[in-house]
Amino acid sequence: MPKKNLTCSDCGTLNCYRREKQFPPFCQTLTAPPQLLKKTVARYRGRGLDARMARAAAEVEGTYYGKLTRVEEIIAFANRLGAKKIGIATCIGLSAETKVFVKILETHGLQAHTVLCKVGSVDKTEIGIPENLKVKPGCQESACNPILQAELLNAQKTDLNVVVGLCVGHDSLFIKHSNAPVTTLITKDRVLGHNPAAALYTSNFYYTRLFDGSKKL
Repeated sequence: MPKKNLTCSDCGTLNCYRREKQFPPFCQTLTAPPQLLKKTVARYRGRGLDARMARAAAEVEGTYYGKLTRVEEIIAFANRLGAKKIGIATCIGLSAETKVFVKILETHGLQAHTVLCKVGSVDKTEIGIPENLKVKPGCQESACNPILQAELLNAQKTDLNVVVGLCVGHDSLFIKHSNAPVTTLITKDRVLGHNPAAALYTSNFYYTRLFDGSKKL
């Protein structure tokens, strides 16, 4: 059946980038309320945080396109924002990677404050998770505590927070409760070595199961 509401993933021209083709009739550039577009553009101007972040991000992209790693881009972005204290909300399973990242930040004159996901050490059963849904039932298994991670970094008055491998959903909670702007260094994917895009690249061969809608996840 044809889709009723076509969106950007249905577009074949991507004219919004270079304007070398034609906008399809359903293009949200055309259908977005003009006042909304005007309002968003206004937020990218001036001296507000949104404006400074937008310009810093565009400057890093334009200056270093294809030249810097994600680690270096975060440092360049922080420098352009004037961010000195960097909060790191990290998965305990990526604590080794976080230690290296902290050393790199400090090498570049930035201060890092790290909070592990298991901070508070609250057993999963205390928040309503059945024992049988633990990774290893029958023992202490602390729940991830992204809200406490955010609150502790808020108390430190960090200028920029970085997510390092928080679980799906836990990252959402952290971002929701963080006072400082948030960017991501590592997106967790335990199966694919923290490279979730690999599932998309191999969906026509190794991961054809992704298109099996009969299997409830």
